[in-house]
Amino acid sequence: MAAQWGWHIDQDQEGQAAMPLGERIRQLRKEAGLSQAELAEKIGADPGRVSRYEAGRITPSAEALVRLAETLNISIDHLLIDGIPRRPLHAAQDALGDHLAAVAELPADDLAALLNIIDGLVAKNRLKALAGGLG
Repeated sequence: MAAQWGWHIDQDQEGQAAMPLGERIRQLRKEAGLSQAELAEKIGADPGRVSRYEAGRITPSAEALVRLAETLNISIDHLLIDGIPRRPLHAAQDALGDHLAAVAELPADDLAALLNIIDGLVAKNRLKALAGGLG
């Protein structure tokens, strides 16, 4: 049924068989150190439903997938698609996001100076990459 709903890709980029959604849920649950009953309680379902998800007999609804992703702190795309890098759904700290929010508070002249620095660093990195590709 999972394939019917497109919940996972059938093969990864190396042509190997993809991990079915149910197996991925089981693996992530075990990594989190949760029993089926504990996971079921956290997502508001009964243990039998989690068992059926893991066995591939039923496919979680979109709402259930969101609850699974939140509980297991895993991005939904990684949960559904083989080959997607594993990322937490909620990062413990988003340092770059915090910095970007603070940048918005800078006066216009300071913001312009910061943008010049960023542009310079990006250009330097691109030139290094080009020079490395020529050698």
